[in-house]
Amino acid sequence: MAEIHPFRGVRYNRSKVGDLSALICPPYDIITPQMEEELYRRSEYNFIRIEHGHQLPQDSAADNKYIRAATTLEQWLKQGVLITDETPAIYLHDHYFIYQGREYRRRGLTVRVRLEEWHRMIVRPHEGTLAGPKGDRVSLLGALKANTSPILAMFKDRERQVSSLLAMKESDKPIISLGSYAGERHDVWAITEPQVVSKICSLFNEKPLYLADGHHRYESALIYLRERRACSSSVSGGEAFNFVLMTLVDFADPGLIILPPHRLLRGLSTSNLSSLINKLKSFFDIEELPLGIPGVEQQVDALLASGDRIRLVLFGLKGKQLLVLELRDFTAASKLMPYFHSELYKRLDVSVVDHIILEELLGLASSQEEVRIAYNYDREDAISKVLDEEYQLACILSPVRTEVIKAIADAGDRMPRKATYFYPKLPSGLVFNRLV
Repeated sequence: MAEIHPFRGVRYNRSKVGDLSALICPPYDIITPQMEEELYRRSEYNFIRIEHGHQLPQDSAADNKYIRAATTLEQWLKQGVLITDETPAIYLHDHYFIYQGREYRRRGLTVRVRLEEWHRMIVRPHEGTLAGPKGDRVSLLGALKANTSPILAMFKDRERQVSSLLAMKESDKPIISLGSYAGERHDVWAITEPQVVSKICSLFNEKPLYLADGHHRYESALIYLRERRACSSSVSGGEAFNFVLMTLVDFADPGLIILPPHRLLRGLSTSNLSSLINKLKSFFDIEELPLGIPGVEQQVDALLASGDRIRLVLFGLKGKQLLVLELRDFTAASKLMPYFHSELYKRLDVSVVDHIILEELLGLASSQEEVRIAYNYDREDAISKVLDEEYQLACILSPVRTEVIKAIADAGDRMPRKATYFYPKLPSGLVFNRLV
């Protein structure tokens, strides 16, 4: 199924730039304006200048952040700030991080993957996308002719054939080893032995890949591929633009952490907010839990994780009471969701929140209110933002399990946008892929 290849990775030349931890940056989609400024100050060689450069008021078709990124890339290559590996490699990446007081390691393979149209079901998505981010990434692709940050994808390694091959590299010295400002650590090895590379690639011949993070980047790469094909008199299929950069992680990897994107709302009118409880009662059984009682966090976890029942939590409607909602009539609720979605989609708590509470009960799909929806991946922080009156309402969700993501993707369906958050994000600037 999936066709993966080694590639000549581009990476920082440590002898020229020193401490690599000051140079990598997050992927474009989580870089805030404040973060962008801080990364620019951190080092003159920080990868932010390529991944997500400053947008200026005077930008034009002849001078904009994409052209400046391309100029910077060429300068750094000429100056030896960036080097291109001589031998094509599969890059083994161990990403260490702390979550809830415990250290995890997420192991990935960074490779070039042949781009496939969705209908072939070789690369399978699980979330919807927006036009804006795709336009940004297509513009950057066109200017740089490079994949600057890897897409995160998952695969099944049932007999642990892939992991056993990777384990053989652990005794070798990494080509990259660094900590980061976020308290994370990265070790990267280059696998270049022809027999090992060939074996790894062959193991993916019968495996589909499941996109975890990077749907916009994948669709942007598809758009760029179509554009290049349209402009070419002949295409062999071997051109670099037929491929995209991915880091592949086993579904069973213990470092594959998925956080739920809780919904935070503000800008709701008083009447809309005050009438919501009565509206909720037509769909849900409601149980109240005082926020301050001992062990409330464990109670909420147990309720959200229980069996086949569809449950979620709202905070902000009744003082310091957590409202545990249990969907009473799934059939009635499912009729209010788009008919073309699968039953599995309709049973997701994120689908119930988006379609039943936000659209049907609050009328946000057609409302003229300037309601702002934010996403927060820390339950306690989301509740605090409501207590501090920064937001009016918090919709607390449970994390989506990897097997549910696989089932949704296998069914050819997609979850609502912002249904999953794979933590932590893969950094940009460790190793990247040029398309020339």
